[in-house]
Amino acid sequence: MTAHMTARPRPTDAGVDLSVYLVTDTAQCAARGRTVTETVAQAVAGGVTAVQIREKHASGREFLRTVLDVAEVLPEHVALIVNDRVDVFLAARANGARVTGVHVGQSDLPATAVRQLIGDDAVLGLSAATAEELNAAAVSDARVDHVGIGALHTTRTKDDAPEPLGLDGFAALAGASALPAVAIGGVIPADLPHLRAGGAAGAAIVSGICAADDPLVAARTYADHWAGSRDTHTRPRIRKDASA
Repeated sequence: MTAHMTARPRPTDAGVDLSVYLVTDTAQCAARGRTVTETVAQAVAGGVTAVQIREKHASGREFLRTVLDVAEVLPEHVALIVNDRVDVFLAARANGARVTGVHVGQSDLPATAVRQLIGDDAVLGLSAATAEELNAAAVSDARVDHVGIGALHTTRTKDDAPEPLGLDGFAALAGASALPAVAIGGVIPADLPHLRAGGAAGAAIVSGICAADDPLVAARTYADHWAGSRDTHTRPRIRKDASA
């Protein structure tokens, strides 16, 4: 199955634009002399449409502070999603922050439990890497809004990332998914036309923006590749060792 001759991307029922989806990495931002909030603000100016705050090593208090700070700089149309920590999402919402939803993995709280906690109005994303996991997400009582499928390529930003799918592997899973699908794992700008043509709702980017010299320019490059997808017919080269 080729990745460049299939379905149109599907928007989420929740109306969230997932096309250029930034997943934050605090260490990478700090290595470039920026905070997560500064990086997000620049990336949004460059065209990022959704932001997921991922903090694998921060305390709950630190995680919440980051979410509150980011919420203050995000425009209304950009979704703000909390990775894994339902408690941080609930605390941010209780503090009046505009948080859109939560994204969880297969080993986190069950999606049905997450839905019960966050309520019907919040967006719920779920990671999935196999046809079985995608089918389970689609029929779940949790009413999952979208799935994250990966890893697209080899990545160093997630220790437990599954084996790389490649563009064709992603397209096969996304095409079979009843839910909007976002690709993650080593995504480079040249992938986006093929992901979009393969039915992706978007692409999640970590180091491509967080570790960039200029997050605004990097985000704009991803956004331009997504927007120009319909005019692109050349298959990109696959990196052998790409970061997320």
